[in-house]
This record gives sequence, C-alpha cells and structure tokens, in this order.
Amino acid sequence: MSLQKIQLHNSLTNKKEVFSPLIPEKVSLYSCGPTVYDYAHIGNFRSFLMSDLLTRVLTMAGYEVTKVMNITDVGHLTGDDMADADGEDKIAKKALKEKKDAFAVAKMFEDAFVEDEAKLKIQAPDHRPRATDYIPEQIELCNILIDKGHAYMINGSVYFRTKSFPTYGKLSNNKLEDLDAGNRVEINTEKEDPLDFALWKAADAKHLMQWDYHTAEKLTPDTDQPDTVSPGFPGWHIECSAMSQKLLGDRFDIHTGGEDNVFPHHECEIAQNECSCGHQSVNYWLHAKHLLVEGEKMSKSKGNFYTVRDLFDKGWNGNEIRYLLISAHYRTALNFSLQGLEMARNSIARITEARRIFNQINEDKEENSNDDWIQTHRNKYQSALCDDLNTADALGAVFELINEGLKRRETNTLSSSEALELITFLDTKFNAIFEVLETEETVIPEEVINLMDQRAQARIDKDYAASDSIRDQIKDLGYEVLDESGGQSVRKI
Repeated sequence: MSLQKIQLHNSLTNKKEVFSPLIPEKVSLYSCGPTVYDYAHIGNFRSFLMSDLLTRVLTMAGYEVTKVMNITDVGHLTGDDMADADGEDKIAKKALKEKKDAFAVAKMFEDAFVEDEAKLKIQAPDHRPRATDYIPEQIELCNILIDKGHAYMINGSVYFRTKSFPTYGKLSNNKLEDLDAGNRVEINTEKEDPLDFALWKAADAKHLMQWDYHTAEKLTPDTDQPDTVSPGFPGWHIECSAMSQKLLGDRFDIHTGGEDNVFPHHECEIAQNECSCGHQSVNYWLHAKHLLVEGEKMSKSKGNFYTVRDLFDKGWNGNEIRYLLISAHYRTALNFSLQGLEMARNSIARITEARRIFNQINEDKEENSNDDWIQTHRNKYQSALCDDLNTADALGAVFELINEGLKRRETNTLSSSEALELITFLDTKFNAIFEVLETEETVIPEEVINLMDQRAQARIDKDYAASDSIRDQIKDLGYEVLDESGGQSVRKI
C-alpha cells in the first residue's frame, strides 16, 4: 500500500520529523482526555480537536489508527502545575460543593463531554478508558517501579524517585538541578527529595474516592478499616501511564495533549513509562498551543470564559465552533472571539453556497474538460495537511479552488464533470477532515416552491413590490432567495 508522507513537529526533539510508525501502515495514538469535574471549555476542545484532526489526516494518508482517549475521573488535584500536585481532588471538590456522590458527578460530566464531542464532530476514540476502571493496573505499575528502585512507599503513599531518572525534564527542557520544589509551597518532609512526586496518595477516612492499595477494592468514606489497609487514590500521572501501557503497549507511536500538559504531566509520564519498561515509550509528542479569548488568557473573572455549551446557548453551531478552533495551525496562537465565530459561519456558508452552485451545472461540456487545475489545488490541500497538519494553508487551497471554479462557471467554461469533481472534493476530501458541511440536499417545502413561482411571475410582470413582499414571506419560512443571471434559487437559512 502506498502511504502519503506526513511530517509532524515532535515536542520531544523540538523539530519537524517524517512520521514513521512502529508497525507499517498502523498508528497507535494516545490523547489526554478531559478531567470530568465540569463542562469542557473551548481551550480543552482545541487540544481534543487537534487530536481528531491528526487522526483524520493519518487515515486520509492511508494509515489504520487505533486511538485511545482517557477519562480522568479521580486523582487530578487543583495544584496541578507542580509534578507533585497538591490541593483537593477536582471531582471530590465539585461533589462536596454540589452535595452529590463524587462518582455520579464524574459520570454526569463524562456524559456531557461525549455529547459535546459529538456536536463538534470529533470522532469517538477506539478506547475511552476511565481511570477508576484501571486501579489494579495503576497499583501494579507502582509496584513495578518500587521493585526497580524508582519509587518508594512511605506512610501509605508511593512516590517516584525523580533523580533515579537522570533525563527527567527532556520534554520540557527542564534540568533536575534547576527545578526547585520548594519555591511555591512548603516542602513535603516525608519525601526523600522535594522533587519526588506521588504515584499513589494516602487518603484519610473521609476522602470521597479511595481504594485499598493491596486489593484495589473501592472503599467508602467513614468506614473503619483494619490497620493493614492502605487507603488512597492514584496520582494523575500514573493513570495515563497505566492506561496507555495496557491498551497500546509499553511503546506506541504518538501522544497528544495541550501545551499545559508538557510539564508536569507528560514529563512525569515519560519518567514512569521508561523506568518501568526500560526503553523509550513514545516516539512522537504533539501539543496544541494555548488559546486566547479576545486577546487575553481565558478567565472566569474576566468574563471571557466559554464552555462549548455556553456557545451553543448563544446560538452558535458545533460546525462553526469546530471550524474556528481548527482553522489556525495547532502550534500557533489562536485568538478566539465571537467575531471569529461569525467569520467561521460566513466561511462555511461560502463553501456551502459554492457547492450548491456547482451542483447546478447541468450542461455537458466534456469536450472542454481539463481537470489539471483541480488536481493542482487538491495536491496543495493534501500537502498542507501532511505538513504538520497545516490547516491554515489547507483552507487557503480550498478557497482558491472554489474561487477558480466560480470564475469558470461565470465564464461558462466549467464542465459538468469538473463541477462534479469539485462537489466530490468538498463532500469527501474536504469534509473528511474538516467536517463542517451538511452534504445532504435540502428538501424545499412545497409552500416555498409555490412562492418562488409567484415571485418569478411577479418579476416577469415587473411588479417589484410584489416580488419583494414574496421574498420576505419566503424569508419568514426560513429560506433565502438568491437572484442570479440564470434565474432565482433558494437556500435554507
């Protein structure tokens, strides 16, 4: 099978590399998924959409992709900017605030995420593991690291011995000697070294989400436990290591996430993975850049914080949000704005309208057909996508193709076969990646068709007042009249 060459920017080497999978024609991909303590916001979804885009481009290039995206439903603490995170479990904190069961809260927001994901046309992964379903695997991984001298247990917690992995920091370009664990919070004195981070955290009897370390049995709060039990919960980092190893093996092709995951989360994953298996665990790391909103960092206090559900409530559609979030290259800053959504809506309408016009080319001009110009733009489109998912240049090629097609249509030099090829490109090659077009033909109601006939007669009679009135009636029914050189047409608003 002939596969297209794809180049990806590898965060580990900080350079663009030709992608070469471990197994020919197959790709193993792990994407960090949501922590389900609230509705996912647009910054989260930029990262998830990058992973979706990557999966689609790899598939377009001829690869068979196995994608894993996890659900973090325990262990993600509020102080997650440090390797050894502190604070409260985000899900338990939400449950206490809402006075609900923590596991029920996690399931509710997991279901909401899956619904939002579908509205944004993100393809469901092949595996969607929950951290709470892989507690035995996480405990097993902790024990392997203890046995190999890379971790230790103390007071019911398990810590990773960071300095046992001399290359710790290679993803984030941090050096062990430059990392200072005590510059922000009081150092945890029970650890051997301030840089060590928890793989398993001991929990008090009141903690809402806890398990017996020895049996992996889920425990309930406020239950008397025998002295031999070490109740606790897994650290955020160990979860992804355990789930990726279980589902993809101890070495796989690609790991994705947002740039906020680089340190500490992905840095700690590398340390855990490589110390447990003894070799490089991931070949390519891809990270989506942070998203700005109206030029500023997204913040609830600034009033510029949006979940996708906020945008749905404001009347924006999933395809418009999707278009905007993937229209800029994933490694460049994207300034999200409502004006940007309006531009996305207009761009989708422009492509949709061009498709409608091409669909009306019925006259056979096969003798003048020469589709070299279509192939040129199509090649530019595919080359851009294969060049580190360059969606900005890919969209540029799409609009160049559309504009050329419309010019040829105006000069009556667009053949029916060329028009069909343009439609096929938009319905398959373009929509297979961007998926923002509704390709099914709209069935126009009979009432609208009758009004169109009346309006056509009014225009023949030069009764322009009646023509305008009928146009307004059609608009009230949800359709827009378009006057063209060949007559009038209508489209759903």
